[in-house]
Amino acid sequence: MWYDVNGDFMNDLIIGSHVSYNSTEGLVGSVLETLKYGANTFMFYTGAPQNTIRSSIDMELTDLAHKTMKEQGVDIKNVIVHAPYIINLANDKDEEKFNFGVNFLKQELKRTEMLGVNKMVLHPGSHVGLGLEKGIQNIIKGLNMVLESEDGPIICLETMAGKGTEVGRTFEELSEIIDGIKYKNRVMVCIDTCHMFDAGYDLSDFDKILEEFDSVIGVGKIGCVHVNDSKNILGSHKDRHENIGFGNIGFDNLLKVIYHDKLKEVPKILETPYVSTDGGKDRTYPPYKQEIEMIRNKKFDVNLLSEIRNYYK
Repeated sequence: MWYDVNGDFMNDLIIGSHVSYNSTEGLVGSVLETLKYGANTFMFYTGAPQNTIRSSIDMELTDLAHKTMKEQGVDIKNVIVHAPYIINLANDKDEEKFNFGVNFLKQELKRTEMLGVNKMVLHPGSHVGLGLEKGIQNIIKGLNMVLESEDGPIICLETMAGKGTEVGRTFEELSEIIDGIKYKNRVMVCIDTCHMFDAGYDLSDFDKILEEFDSVIGVGKIGCVHVNDSKNILGSHKDRHENIGFGNIGFDNLLKVIYHDKLKEVPKILETPYVSTDGGKDRTYPPYKQEIEMIRNKKFDVNLLSEIRNYYK
């Protein structure tokens, strides 16, 4: 159980982080890591995001994971799978690669369903010089090939920073994609705070942003929130995550997103950078336990990163 600074019960906050998943421990390992962070939801890849190597799913471990989640108050409906980065439905220059992406995404959705998870976050893709409109039409074509019926896991298209030729940097671009999907009940949106900020959405007025999203797509289509601060200035189109409160979005603005009444039932997932204990990249550790605690307390800790380093030493 979690309580805020006033002693009020805070189980209503659905918050977690990216966690690991491997063939040895399966989904059980992901659940145990989640509980270690004091979280009640999580997001994971079913295999390495940069390649197609996938291990078979151990259903005994999966059943044990579901039992553990039920006992520990982790609702499976709030758990998220992230699609691998190598899928790019916006680019059909090479038909063979495009079809590979479609088929691999189908496979990932089947694995997601086997694991009992109902939502998968997907980067819309990059048009790599084909032009925005062509990229959008390719994504629509690809998703309609993937989503063959009304039943199955939902794909949450992620808001993007607009780096390079990324598609999905505006609500209008995502709306156009959704409008072209046959089975619209299987498509939602994952809003990423760093990506939105880097794309030019000023999160200091989040109510205004939600109003805009509602008018273009509909708030009911928000299926997931990635909570990240940003190393960059507003509208930089760079996509570099920062730890909560230590970037240009700021702690208070992120709290407005996390605790917004209209997003109460939406899972919030941290993807913040690991913290180094030795000044380099060889030994880095997850900040999620401390960041989630800080978020629950609703009070920014300026010494948080030092405390994380000391915690793991």
